[in-house]
Amino acid sequence: MVNLLITWLITAVAVYAAASFVPGITVRDFGSALIVALVLGLLNAFVKPVLVFLTLPVTIVTLGLFLLVINALILYFVAYLLKGFEVNGFVPALLGSIVISIVSYLLSLLLK
Repeated sequence: MVNLLITWLITAVAVYAAASFVPGITVRDFGSALIVALVLGLLNAFVKPVLVFLTLPVTIVTLGLFLLVINALILYFVAYLLKGFEVNGFVPALLGSIVISIVSYLLSLLLK
């Protein structure tokens, strides 16, 4: 349970960092980043595996790079669902998903 909360906080910090570094991504406040992290985690747990399975041939042909597109689309969809989080276009969503992945990875390494 504690690991789940730590992962949630790490993702929220990563979302806030992406909003700070990537032009075109805005988050209202840290509370909104917490909600974004929760919805992003739920979509990554339930929707992403289905999308990965359905796009498996494209993912294989692109040597896994299409997974970046899937991550960007999920981030863009989260922005569509929530009012305190905005992503203005596909390129900011792509860059934001990369920043979120890198920051989450580095923070999880730092805290373990």
